[in-house]
Amino acid sequence: MPALLALLLPALVPAAVDGFRGLVGWIFGGKGADPQNVEEAIKLMQAEVEKLKALAELDRPASNISQWVADLRASFRYLAAAIIICSTLLLIVAKGAGLAIEDEVINMLLTLSGSVFSFLFGDRVLLHLKGMSK
Repeated sequence: MPALLALLLPALVPAAVDGFRGLVGWIFGGKGADPQNVEEAIKLMQAEVEKLKALAELDRPASNISQWVADLRASFRYLAAAIIICSTLLLIVAKGAGLAIEDEVINMLLTLSGSVFSFLFGDRVLLHLKGMSK
């Protein structure tokens, strides 16, 4: 049961927190940080643009970096996710074929795969649950 909880928790926590925030807003009749007029909406958009610029500046590699290093750096999270998922599937198949692989190793990789799934698809699932996806 703890392995299942560790698998589901990373995917469900954002949706639960968002639901709780919506419930509190509904109970108290507030709209949270929603702008109340056009001037506030413009200021909020400008602040979001500045935040995105700052994040992009932090994530930008040095100017004298080789292109393949920049490409590898940009795709590293996805490569690590693919390695975790492929390792999990490979060990499950190997255990099914009769190799002596401990259950703890399989459980650890399944937990890591749950985190990878949440990383890859968590925002899409949340948007679908909120009814904002196409």
